Amino acid sequence: MSIVAGVDFGTLSVRVSIFDSKKGRLGAGTGEYPLHRRREDPDHATQSHTDHMAALVSATCAAIADAGVDGRAIDAIAIDTTGSSVIPVGEGLEPLDEYYLWCDHRAWREAALITRTAEERGLAAIDWCGGVYSSEWGFSKLLHWLRHNPQKRPRFVTALEHCDMVAAVLCGVTDPSQVSRSICAMGHKWMWNAALGGLPDEEFLVAVDPLLAGVREKMMLGRYATSDAIAGTLSAEWALKMGLRDGIPIPVGAFDAHWDAIGAGCQLGDVVNVIGTSTCIIGMSESATLVPGVCGVVPGSVHPSYTGIEAGLSATGDIFEAIARRAASTVSELSKGLQRYKPGQTGLLRLTWDNGDRTVLVNPELGGVTLGWHLTNTAQDELFASIEGTAFHTRVILERMEEHGAAVHRVINGGGIPRKNPVLNQVYANVLNKPILVPDGDVTSLGSAIFAFMAAGAFQTIEDAQDALCPPHTTYEPQADARATYDELFGFFRRLYFEFGKGDILPGLRRLAAEAKRG
Repeated sequence: MSIVAGVDFGTLSVRVSIFDSKKGRLGAGTGEYPLHRRREDPDHATQSHTDHMAALVSATCAAIADAGVDGRAIDAIAIDTTGSSVIPVGEGLEPLDEYYLWCDHRAWREAALITRTAEERGLAAIDWCGGVYSSEWGFSKLLHWLRHNPQKRPRFVTALEHCDMVAAVLCGVTDPSQVSRSICAMGHKWMWNAALGGLPDEEFLVAVDPLLAGVREKMMLGRYATSDAIAGTLSAEWALKMGLRDGIPIPVGAFDAHWDAIGAGCQLGDVVNVIGTSTCIIGMSESATLVPGVCGVVPGSVHPSYTGIEAGLSATGDIFEAIARRAASTVSELSKGLQRYKPGQTGLLRLTWDNGDRTVLVNPELGGVTLGWHLTNTAQDELFASIEGTAFHTRVILERMEEHGAAVHRVINGGGIPRKNPVLNQVYANVLNKPILVPDGDVTSLGSAIFAFMAAGAFQTIEDAQDALCPPHTTYEPQADARATYDELFGFFRRLYFEFGKGDILPGLRRLAAEAKRG
């Protein structure tokens, strides 16, 4: 028997869960932290490292109390986080600023420049990131920071992904050359590719912007590793704060969606939709297959032995919440009665670009569109159309993956929303025309716990751990009478998605709004 702690940093809170290798989840605790937005700049989204660590301590102590165990009996702790959430650091890993959170899109100009330069110079690495670089990813965020913080540039030593920063701090690492860097994070968001020699070369980065001179060397500091490797052991300082024993192993971290997929029972040929504020779509393949427009094809990023594929939607739950907020209601209240809706009955078609497009157009300058409004349409109609829209967008992504050789045998809806929203699961089954599997139990932090168990030596393989710990699934089968309507609606959606999504109208509206706000 072994007991471990699994840590899952989300957008607004961190959850720590205590698991027993025989009994499963024993208890959990959460700690919240603010997301710093600016009304005058909707692209701005940052968080404080200090807030994160304080929340981690409080959540861990709460989880231990809830589990009713002695914290010193915990054998390992593993951390997953959002990403790309980037923090620039100086000497001793001192934060020079707040994290650029994953949903910070200020670097859209830098992302476009990186894409354009990669195309001009024939950079092979960009192909493994879907062919288009994103404002949600590391180099664009770092370049934006360098451009807008000239007074801090002399102190810049390196930049770290959130999962790597937390692990380093907990292990007491202060030397950047001793940091363990997640291949999951660096492969999907920084164009790191072992077969291509690591990060893009110095010549390319300087061609993007001379401010990136020397950055490659600084970002190559440390050891790049998959999550079956150990990042270090818990320091005495943080063990005391968290109520744990010092010296327990901490594996190399990863992104939350990738480990959530493991916790949801993902196997070869599966795709997991981790549906929360946004959607991360995670798949695994035995071979590395290029898929244009996805967020990366990275060996070892999900399961150390297989190639991970990541795609996603920049907003899902956030769209549902925004609709409810505008209606002075809640998603729960608006959802009452949705089970009576029939496919297409609202007359609305929703393009769910409210926070831009992550996959497959990779364009943060797009905005949400609802077609077909009538004077009698309600907020509930828009909510149902938005559920349909996120399902249509997911179908676009899955079809792109299948077109390029990434098999999709099963679809698992993970994350918090599917467990509370059977209507969404049924709509997805009907739109995708595939069975949708939903874990019967809570799998939050389970993926991180599985990697903690592996670090503690409690299981021989990840599959053994999944067999012992992952809950069974409830299956939503496609309804035959919905297929014809949804196939026709999807045809409309797909046409609009590619034709309107590649136009200049939505970016133009965004530009005019920004100019007006600047006065």
